[in-house]
Amino acid sequence: MISYLEFEKPVAELEARIEELRAAAQGDEVDISADLKRLERKSAALLASTYASLTPWQKTQVARHPGRPHFCDFVKYAFDDFMPLGGDRSYGEDEAILGGLAMLDGRRVMLIGHEKGHDTETRIRHNFGMGKPEGYRKAIRLMELAGRFGLPVVTLVDTSGAFPGVEAEERGQAEAIARSTEACLSLPVPMVATIVGEGGSGGAVALASAERVLMLEHAVYSVISPEGCASILWRTADRAADAAEAMKVTAQQLLELKVIDRIVKEPKGGAHRDPEGAAKGLAKAISRELNDLTEYSAKDLRRIREDRFLKIGAG
Repeated sequence: MISYLEFEKPVAELEARIEELRAAAQGDEVDISADLKRLERKSAALLASTYASLTPWQKTQVARHPGRPHFCDFVKYAFDDFMPLGGDRSYGEDEAILGGLAMLDGRRVMLIGHEKGHDTETRIRHNFGMGKPEGYRKAIRLMELAGRFGLPVVTLVDTSGAFPGVEAEERGQAEAIARSTEACLSLPVPMVATIVGEGGSGGAVALASAERVLMLEHAVYSVISPEGCASILWRTADRAADAAEAMKVTAQQLLELKVIDRIVKEPKGGAHRDPEGAAKGLAKAISRELNDLTEYSAKDLRRIREDRFLKIGAG
């Protein structure tokens, strides 16, 4: 069952009418197939036009949609033979950041990413995708393991930010994020990062400092949430839509600014309408990037990463 966002109300009403007609037509001798097809075409056109003109704030809502695919969904639909690897060998396990060995299009990769969870129980278990120091240290361990065995690294970023709690600060949150970013930049193997939902602050950059950064079509990527930005600038979160517009958080805006390298198309109406289709489309895009990167040496890969990040904002 689809959960509709506020701006999708016209689509919701039309799709509800279609379902009512389908239910009424069962066992009825009157043929209403022509009316159904007309309404379905109208609904598809309305959905397409709605998603073709989303504002940055509406895209933020889509990126946060409860039905949007998360790490475990991408593992299920886009990767094979996933073998999870846990723990940071220092403190403990963090289920907000998951990782392990996986197969992508016949190629063994190290897969790392944020998991938000889909219901109350799993969201609490995964801490809503907000990583703690042990999560980033686990990511560092897995990246170093990938470098040792010559495995490409693939990361799936989806977090509102790293966990800001006192216990995380006590265990060295800032240091763990910085070292995870450093680990990305110094990798001797290809790395492809994708913002699949929210890319928030250093918690996202710590897994996205790659030579290829992709974004799903309706994902967002920013240094702070629109609500947080609005609270700082205007002392109210009610102006989050204005903040989202000003910060240029969308994939289309960030591609123009050269913060990211590619936009990966989502199924019509967003990835939450077809998680499997979104995952398979992303798998193809990542595989293409890895094919292009295999010819580079470790030295070249580090240089490419250094150049791409130093050029951001240079004009």
